[in-house]
Parts: sequence; C-alpha cells; structure tokens
Amino acid sequence: MRLKFYGAAGTVTGSCHLIETGATRILVDCGIFQGSRALRERNYQPFPFNPTGLDFVLLTHAHIDHSGAIPKLVKQGFRGKIFTTGATTDLCEVMLPDSGYIQEMEVERLNRKNSRSGKQLITPIYTADEARDSLRYFEKVNYDQMISLNDNIKVRFLDAGHILGSAMVEIWVREGGEQTKLVFSGDLGKEDKPFINDPTEVAEADYVIMESTYGSRVHKDAVNRLELLHEILLETYKKGGNLVIPAFAVERTQDLLYDMNLLMSEKKFPPMQVYIDSPMAIAATQVFKKHPECFDGETRELIKRGKDPLAMPGLVFSQTAEDSIALNNIRGGAVILSASGMCDAGRIKHHLKHNLWRRESTVLFVGYQAEGTKGRLIMEGAKKIRIHGEEIAIKADIRSIEGFSAHADQNGLLRWLEKFSQPPKRVYLVHGELEAATTLSGLIEERLGLPVTVPQWRDAVELTPGVIYSQEDVLNAHALVSSKLQSLLAGGAGESNYSEILNQLNNLDGLIEKIKKKAS
Repeated sequence: MRLKFYGAAGTVTGSCHLIETGATRILVDCGIFQGSRALRERNYQPFPFNPTGLDFVLLTHAHIDHSGAIPKLVKQGFRGKIFTTGATTDLCEVMLPDSGYIQEMEVERLNRKNSRSGKQLITPIYTADEARDSLRYFEKVNYDQMISLNDNIKVRFLDAGHILGSAMVEIWVREGGEQTKLVFSGDLGKEDKPFINDPTEVAEADYVIMESTYGSRVHKDAVNRLELLHEILLETYKKGGNLVIPAFAVERTQDLLYDMNLLMSEKKFPPMQVYIDSPMAIAATQVFKKHPECFDGETRELIKRGKDPLAMPGLVFSQTAEDSIALNNIRGGAVILSASGMCDAGRIKHHLKHNLWRRESTVLFVGYQAEGTKGRLIMEGAKKIRIHGEEIAIKADIRSIEGFSAHADQNGLLRWLEKFSQPPKRVYLVHGELEAATTLSGLIEERLGLPVTVPQWRDAVELTPGVIYSQEDVLNAHALVSSKLQSLLAGGAGESNYSEILNQLNNLDGLIEKIKKKAS
C-alpha cells in the first residue's frame, strides 16, 4: 500500500492524499490551494494523477481547501463515488457552485486586464454549472456507519468537531491476509465549540495522518473571546466607524452570531446594525438549521428553550449585489460579516477597500490566515495593500481573536493523539506550515515517543509491501484487448469473429479478476 501527498503537505491548503492498494485508488479530500501566487497556480495545473483511474473520494468536510477541486476532478474524468456526511454534502451544494461563480468572476476581471495588455487569456478552473454537475457523485453517510468499498477495504466517518458535518476517517485495508488501519484526522476542532461536539477519541491505528495547522501555537484568548468581542464592538462604536469581519461562511459566521446573541441577551451589545453580506453564509446558515443532529447538548438545550442561536433582532441579510454595494455608503455603526475569510475573494474585498483607509473603522480577524493571503499581509502589519488593482492605505485598527478558531491548537492536537490506547507505528503531519508541523513533530516525538514524518508536496511512502498495479498497467491491458477487438471487427462480421470477440472479452474479464486476486 502506497500513500502519496498531493496537497496540504508543507502548506495548509489544497488537502489531497492518494492511497494505492492493489488495483484500488482512494483519494482523501480534493481541495483548492490558497495563499501565494505559486500555490494558487497549482490549481490551474493538471492533477499529478489520472482522475479516471480513481475509484473513490473520501471527503472530510466542506471547506474549500478540502473540497474545492472536486468539480475539477469530475471535469477531468472522475466517475467514482464521493463518500461524505449528509451535512457536508448539503454544504457542498452551496459552497462548490459559489466557488465556481467566484472563479468565473475573478477570471472575467483578470481577462479584461489581460486583453488590454495583450496577455494570454485564462479559463476558470471550473464554472458554477460544472460544480453543480459534480454533486451527482456524492453519497451521504452517517457518523459511525461502517462502509465496505470492496471485499478488502472498509471505512468509517467519525465526528471531527471542526465544522458542521466534519469528519475524521478510519480506513481498514486487508492485503495478503493482514489488515492495516489508517486514520485521517481531517481538521480537528477545538473542545467546547458552539453548535458541534468535541472531536471523537480514536483508540487505535497503524498510521495516523494528522493536521498541524496550530502545531506551534496555543489559542491565547479561547476563554475570554466573548469579552474581547464586546470590547472591540464598543471601541468601534465609540470611534464612529464600521467593524468589518472577514468570516468564513461556514461555521465562523454562525459562531459569531451565537456569541453576538449572548452579548445581546446580557445587554452588552452596542447600538450597531449587524449585516451578513455573503449569500453563501446565508445559505450555509439554513443548512445548519437543517442538521440539528450535529449539534451538541448545549445548543440543543438553547433551542429547546426557544432561543435560536442563529437569529438576532434586526439582523440584515445582504442577498443581492445591490444590497452589498449599498453597505459601502455606511460611514459608521455597522458590523459587516463577509466572506472570504482570508480576504482573497468575494465581497469582503470591497468592504476592505472602503474601510481599511479609515482610522475610525476596525477590521477583526477571527480565523486562520494562510501564508500569502491578503488577510495574512494585513494581520502582519502591511501599511498598504492592493485590492482590485488599487493601492489602499491601511489606517483602520487591525484586531484578531484566536478564540474563534475552528482548529484545535497545539495542546488540543497533542491531547487527541495521546488518547490512542494502541500507539500508531508512525504519524504523518500535514495541513500545516513548515514551522508549525516541525514544532509539533518534535513535541510528539519527545512527549509521546512516536515516530513522525513531515511530508512535502508529492512525497510518497510505502506503508506495506504488496502488489500495486499502476494505472498504466490497467490501461495497457485494456489497450491490448481493445486493439485485438478492433482487428477482429475490421475483418468482418462472421460468426467465427463473434466467437473470437467473446473470447477476448472473457480474457479481459479474467485479467481484471487476476489483478483483483493478486491485489488482495
């Protein structure tokens, strides 16, 4: 069995891991790269594997850095099954077409510039329609449901506590009479998050492929995030400006609504108007309401008492482009939640353009900002930033609250791993920048005594010895039989030729069965 790291290796985004065992190929996640230009350019390149040769995709959750390249995968020939939870499927029905639409708009804008400068035009990675087409390959599964992919491979999805519907994936592979278990953590959530349960504890695994986003950091304001939010709201209100919050449409927007509701119930919310300016966040909020089975006990109790944590008095949803543009005329007293959370696409760029240069306004970051994104540049103290081709001075107050992060921090990651009663043979750290992954690697080796590898992009490891048939082997076998059939057909339609054609088809069936038996 071979494991290949085609994304979120040496970086946070673009999650994509390929398992090859016998004649079966399984992809765990298929995400978009975000961040620097060099990373984003990978999205326009062909996959480093043949999509037509894949059998299954196991999707951990709906965030675009995990799901966003699935339409591209289907566009390039994938016709297998995509297994994921029901909540993730419903979120992808919202997020993937939105991603395609954003790509179409961004490419249209870039092509206008390219046309004027005589540069080559580009095409979107995929369109909104192509994203919608990819959804027909999704198959919903429940948490804790055992699924047999074939006679030798079974999988199970467990609650990862990251966002609604997020999962870690257990995979059992039987080869040559021996069974190997892999666990992909997906993105692990924090404990005691609003709405969702804590990450599931896993007892045993042979190999663990684990995220390391905050492997070098501890969330310093997890306890007092409500007080910090109140403080920032009040400061902005007194200055007379707007509070602009780049918020991921899924989970972060809903978490903010949850906490703003708490502040309102405690009479601590200043007289400011709250706007959600993200059609995707609005749709995602409806998906939340559709899946109360994913909620934790605290949220279910709130709902039972008639308190909807997703509703606020006077909350305004900006659905249309006109609604969004109108917000740019508001000089003060507005709280604007808008996507994307890393400020690289979507309506948030317009709100930054109209508020970053104003001293009375505040920009509040409540989520991870990947290296190379506009959000990261602003957070790290840039004096100006280019938005839509215009240099914008940064004079607004820049604040952040780490306590809203949906990721487990260094302590949370270590706690999850140390709960394995049967320690894994090796841990592979992915989904983290180099400094975070190497720091966590050292701590795992020192405190837990486990061997750790930090793979880089396109690295491959042999987990178990055994026969692995390459895609080329299978395609060559098909091509050989196909050429023989074409020769026979060209020779005429006699009865003997029909018999020979049947013989060749039987040969092909026999070859496939031989591959399957050797693989097992």
